[in-house]
Amino acid sequence: MGAMQLHFQIMPAERELAARHFGPFAGGGRAPSVVPLEIRLHDRMEPLEAAWRALEAENNLSLHQSYDWCRAWAETHACRLLIVEGVAEGRTQLILPLEIVRHGPVRTARFLATDFSNINTGLYTEEFRFLAAPPRLRQALDRARGQFARYFDLFMLEKVPLEWRGETNSFADLPATLNQNAAFQLALFEDFDRTLAQVNAKRRRKKFRNSERRLEALGGYEHVVAQTAAEGRRLLELFFRQKAARFETMGLPDVFRDEETRNFFRALVDLPAGADAYPLQLHAVRLKGENDGRIVAIAGLSRKGDHVICQFGSIDETIAADASPGEFLFHLAIRKLCGEGVRLFDFGIGDQPYKRSWCTAETPQHDLLWPTTVAGSAIAAVHRAKAGAKRLIKQNPQVYSFLQRIRSGKTEFVRAEDDAD
Repeated sequence: MGAMQLHFQIMPAERELAARHFGPFAGGGRAPSVVPLEIRLHDRMEPLEAAWRALEAENNLSLHQSYDWCRAWAETHACRLLIVEGVAEGRTQLILPLEIVRHGPVRTARFLATDFSNINTGLYTEEFRFLAAPPRLRQALDRARGQFARYFDLFMLEKVPLEWRGETNSFADLPATLNQNAAFQLALFEDFDRTLAQVNAKRRRKKFRNSERRLEALGGYEHVVAQTAAEGRRLLELFFRQKAARFETMGLPDVFRDEETRNFFRALVDLPAGADAYPLQLHAVRLKGENDGRIVAIAGLSRKGDHVICQFGSIDETIAADASPGEFLFHLAIRKLCGEGVRLFDFGIGDQPYKRSWCTAETPQHDLLWPTTVAGSAIAAVHRAKAGAKRLIKQNPQVYSFLQRIRSGKTEFVRAEDDAD
């Protein structure tokens, strides 16, 4: 599809480190003062699969840029792919899985499936992290701006944490605006009691016991984890129905309504799960007794290494709503994951009271905006203004609730915390 080179200036004091990162250089001499990174642009994923899967194995990189996640999106959406591969010293050092989205004549390069991502990092090696340390990457991109302009007007990487699990994102030096939403996480320990101790264990256990008593009064319950693709599909279809009912009650558009989006999540459920990795696994609370088989809460979880993200959740509001089944399911799932090597439970992006009640860490996320043309600069300015306006609205519960009322067309007051499931 295309190729170009970025050149990274290596200072004298860094040449020994460069040789350590990139191995023997051509000719066997000392590290050169400039290290080239060849940028290859692809419109297909398949030729990169082996290199892609090798890169995604790094624990601290987002599962949303994994090969299976991106392939599921590409196969269920009519999108124009732009896969950015960076190669240095014969090895793939970087992969950015992008799609080109058009707004009129303006072409924006975004992460695949970014509307349904909770955290984006891109995929890169430790060598790339060294090579592209600030401000070198931005300087190299700026020098190649005209070449990139052939393919897009705006390079927009959304929902990127500039600092994540003790490391700085390699793209953190690009122009950025704070995303209107943060993500919320809870550190997990092998000992569940130690995990709960972070979030007022006494109150949390009391709430769990109250929920459990209410569910036992309905005949009891069981924590269900889908073990097959067919089980996962059944729970996923029920989630779509529960969520649609929730959105209708609130007078809000159903973001899972279109078949392309539903097929994307169906494809994720169909993918095989490993011991410490699964694109999408469905958990549920199922009633027993006279309500046998009734599902009152569902959560979709994704795992990569020791990091689990809650992608979505829903409840059946027609039964057991007073038992807070959604929060009850989180308690069950987190307790189970503590003993399975998970060390970070991520409630995902978006500020809700139930997330704050569970979480000890709040991770700001940024949208990185690097324009290659004047039109791209204009779109970047509009995006910054929108993000700023949304942040102001979300910081004011009264204004947020008022806008929800207008959006729903209903006369009753809609509380900001009502979308907690």
